[in-house]
Amino acid sequence: MYQKVLVPLDGSKLAESVLPHVEMMAKASAAEVILTTVTERIDARSYNVQLTPASETLPLLEPVVKMPVAVGKMQRQGERYLNRIAKGLTRKGVKVRTSVLLGNPADEIQSLADEEGVDLIIMSSHGRSGHSRWALGSISDKLLRASQVPMLLVKPPAD
Repeated sequence: MYQKVLVPLDGSKLAESVLPHVEMMAKASAAEVILTTVTERIDARSYNVQLTPASETLPLLEPVVKMPVAVGKMQRQGERYLNRIAKGLTRKGVKVRTSVLLGNPADEIQSLADEEGVDLIIMSSHGRSGHSRWALGSISDKLLRASQVPMLLVKPPAD
């Protein structure tokens, strides 16, 4: 039935509420599970301001530093997080791989799904509605609209 299942996680307990469903589905169909998390790009710069003579109107700005250290740290945190989840699933007999992505979450998840030829995307719907959904957007909604891959959205348990 399903051979490759993509599971986007963001580090939250709500996102992880899909894991029991993932485990059952992977065991039932002997599917490979690809766990992924997305680190959003950091485009920060530090600038040197050079004073100019009174005849010139604007100071010259030169980019000095980008932030690769922060991105590297976030990527390592993502790898550790996914490896922890992967170990738990592997102990339960599920074949698992991990992938840490960098960029816009919906776009990167969609690209990975296309590249890997996944049969199903399983993710949690964070249950936002109203203003918070409008303000924050919904990655699951964006994927549902853009993806040709079937999706299983799991509503998190009520508190």
